[in-house]
Formats: sequence, C-alpha cells, structure tokens
Amino acid sequence: MTQFTPMEDQIRECFGRVIYTHKAHEKMADGCSQTLQRYKLCQIGVSVLTTSGALTVVFLDEFWLKLATAGLSIVGLWASGYMKGFDPGGTAQKHRDAAANLWPIRESYLSLLTDLRMNVVTPEDAGKRRDELQERLAAIYLGTPQTNSKAYAKAQIALQRNEDYTFSDEEIDKFVPSALRKLGK
Repeated sequence: MTQFTPMEDQIRECFGRVIYTHKAHEKMADGCSQTLQRYKLCQIGVSVLTTSGALTVVFLDEFWLKLATAGLSIVGLWASGYMKGFDPGGTAQKHRDAAANLWPIRESYLSLLTDLRMNVVTPEDAGKRRDELQERLAAIYLGTPQTNSKAYAKAQIALQRNEDYTFSDEEIDKFVPSALRKLGK
C-alpha cells in the first residue's frame, strides 16, 4: 500500500473535487443545450400548428378549429414569453466556459501530484503551488454558475461507471509515436 504525505492527501482531495466540478459543469451544459433544443422544437411545432389552423380557418368556418388555433396561439405566446426570461443557450455556454476554465487547474493539480511523487518539488514549494491553485480556483468559482445534484449524479456516472478521462495503456499507445509506447513496441 502506497503511503501518502498529508500534503499529497490534501492535493489528491482537491484534484478529485475539481474533476467532479469540471464534469458537473459539462453535464449542466449538456442539459441546458437539450432544454434549449426541446423548447425550440416545441416553438416550431406550435408555430406550424397555429399557422396551419389559421390557414384552415380561412377555408373552413368551424368554431372548434378557431378555438384550437387560438389556444395554440396562446401556447406559442406563452412559450415565447417564457424563453425571453430563460436563456438555456446562454447558461449552457457559461457552464462550458466554467469547464474550460477548470481544465487547466485540474491538470495542474495532476502535475503537482506527479511532481510530489517524483520528489521533484519540495513540500514547501508544493504548498505554495497548492495555494496558488486554490486562489485561481476561487477566482473561477466567483463567476461560475451553480451546478445541481442531477448534474453531479451524471458526473458521478460518467467518471466512475463510464470511466471518462481514464485510458488504458493500449489506448494511449495508439496516440503516441512507437518510441513512446509502453506495450509491444
């Protein structure tokens, strides 16, 4: 069993939190994009049905058709008004930006852990780098939208079950030149 120093333990904990936060923002962006797509499709569908109803009323003087067309028009108006105050596309972009800003922090924590394990950095220097990363992270969090438990649960599934960001030696060997391969040079 590998022994970790208290410094390594703390940095590993920070690294893990950043991984989950990063993935949760990606999942929130995906969810917001799906919401936007559903609302846009709904708006198009209601518009098509309203237009069809309006054109049909010109040729057929049916009361129920007029009523249905008016009802659809009200639904379309409500959906447009709702979308005016709700911007899932803009929110999705904010979550994508947050994930993009968290990525270098995440990679820096990983590099710091590697440097610690290789004794390339002293514990004192590691503490300074950790503090700098925490300051950068705090600045990012100030302008970051909140995630929710649903996004966190999806992040958990992606990271634990689907093993996002986890690669086998075979997979990595496919990306690197033969001189850098680990297996079957």
